[in-house]
Amino acid sequence: MAAPPPSASEAGAIDSALINPGLIDPGLIDRFRSDTTALLDAPLASAHPLALAVSGGPDSMAMLALAAAACPGWVIAATVDHRLRADSADEAAMVARWCAASGIPHRTLALEPLPAGNLHAEARAARYTALTDWASGEGAQYLATAHHADDQAETFLMRANRGSGLAGLAGIRPRRRDRDLTVIRPLLSWRRATLRTMAEAAGIPFVDDPSNDADRFDRTHLRRHLAAHDLLDPAALARSAGCCAEADADLRAVRDWLWAARAHRGQDVAINVADLPRALRRMLARMAIEQVRTANTITRPGFSESTHVEALLDALEAGKSATQAGVMASARDTTWYFREAPPRRSL
Repeated sequence: MAAPPPSASEAGAIDSALINPGLIDPGLIDRFRSDTTALLDAPLASAHPLALAVSGGPDSMAMLALAAAACPGWVIAATVDHRLRADSADEAAMVARWCAASGIPHRTLALEPLPAGNLHAEARAARYTALTDWASGEGAQYLATAHHADDQAETFLMRANRGSGLAGLAGIRPRRRDRDLTVIRPLLSWRRATLRTMAEAAGIPFVDDPSNDADRFDRTHLRRHLAAHDLLDPAALARSAGCCAEADADLRAVRDWLWAARAHRGQDVAINVADLPRALRRMLARMAIEQVRTANTITRPGFSESTHVEALLDALEAGKSATQAGVMASARDTTWYFREAPPRRSL
């Protein structure tokens, strides 16, 4: 059971829990330092702080303690308060007190009420926007989140169950660019149980988010299924996601080479797709759609990497025309053409 948020009188206990590094296994500190350094473009340095997204849960609090021990004086932290639960402000305050007692700069990012709709997706987008704005404003080049191997396994299974392709099965990426900084996930090879056990052994306070057990989320059902069946190994599933990510990165490198060699681009795009497999044609078509949308400032309807484009590919491979996301695509011999779709005629 999670420890309750500490009161102001308990600040001294919090202080000793972090400042005494003997409470954390030195091997775990070394492992975290190595895993984090592997995701950076340069060695750890004090010129730019390492920003951490800390929710107050066991995973992120463990990451906070590990980072503070591995990179003393280089860590800053922020907690997002979505104001979706009555206890969220208290949880953010718990993180703030622990950071204050440990000499770690902390900011609580309180968000405005979210619009109705896909609340989970809206909350995630708002959270990352707030965190990246804060981290960039503090001069950070990297923002670390506490996603771990169990999160990766759940994501892999969820996407496999939805029929995702290679990019989807790659799951949570170890690092990705987000505007002016890089989001890193140094715990992707760590198990949830390892992080929780470390936090409990070191006396680090944390709070379990009740939404993690909410039956309305598919992830909750998968988490329970994984916990109940030894046949499925979350660590192995996470490694499979990593293999998919490597293969996807290789394909993207080939795509970029083909784009430079075969695409003629401007406001319109033409691509020679002769002798290319469907996977690469799909990736090039997505790039063409994105290029035309950007060049012509098309914002609606929406388009992303998860948007289904198979019907468009079927039409082009049959020599027909099709429209997707405000872009008209047509085929002539082995060349595919993409341009802004003409406005619909009004009746």
